[in-house]
Amino acid sequence: MSTPIVEIRNLSKNFKGRQAVDDLSFSIHPGDVYGFLGQNGAGKSTTMRMLLGLIFPDAGQIFINGEEFGNNRRYLLKHIGAIIERPDMYGYLSGRDNLRIMAALTRERIPDSRIYDVLEQVGLRGREKDKVKTYSQGMKQRLGIAIALVHQPDLLILDEPTNGLDPQGIAEMRQLILSLSRDHGKTVLVSSHLLHEIEQVATRMLVLHKGKKIAEGPVTELINPDDMLVDVVTRASAEERVRSSVWGEILVASAGNTMTFKMNAARVPELNKWLVEQGVAVMEIRSKHSLEDYFIAITQ
Repeated sequence: MSTPIVEIRNLSKNFKGRQAVDDLSFSIHPGDVYGFLGQNGAGKSTTMRMLLGLIFPDAGQIFINGEEFGNNRRYLLKHIGAIIERPDMYGYLSGRDNLRIMAALTRERIPDSRIYDVLEQVGLRGREKDKVKTYSQGMKQRLGIAIALVHQPDLLILDEPTNGLDPQGIAEMRQLILSLSRDHGKTVLVSSHLLHEIEQVATRMLVLHKGKKIAEGPVTELINPDDMLVDVVTRASAEERVRSSVWGEILVASAGNTMTFKMNAARVPELNKWLVEQGVAVMEIRSKHSLEDYFIAITQ
């Protein structure tokens, strides 16, 4: 297995008698979209701030690309880009000029070609010359991500990136995170209280509760759906085909336009392909159990 980009060992932080983070350990590997979940006050933001050196742990160790964070902080921060709170920008300047200023603060020589590449990645090409004060909140958030990406970090940290966004902005942010991971090879640590969004983008996740880790692993394994619901246009004919095939062994219920299969989510693409080949019009395949169900169950 490759060296983790981030490895946290036994991290703890206490604020005036309140244990914000309690003996926390986890690792993030290259290519992960790592979901960081927890109720308000669970310790998510505190952990992220320690990871960025904004506050210091009372105990524990942080490693970036195998090197201990505390021994070489300035060098190791070059490997991380982050948005922890809503980014501050110069509203009277263009998006491009804001990005140029922030690039200069990295103390590296970043060419304009890189500026435009990052603007393209976050979907702001064509609006780079417009003043930031004319941007929507979603555009400002994407410009903040461009700032975090301009020095080409290995890891991108996003704390509640959909806060304050409308449904369209949330959908755009979801697609951006997926694109950064799939198309640009970025490793992403993202916290959110919108569990449905984490479920759609994360490959792995960690659940914090009162500063302690109570669950960690691949999203599909943690949710572990026993039942998959398949909505079809014509259920009767679809059911007839299913029952006469190997899929009939795991068909456990059928009503209305929905068939219920006892199966793991990993087999969904195979089932969907088979149904389409049989001429069945599939409207939706979904888990009977959601990340929200799982989260509520383990944090009560």
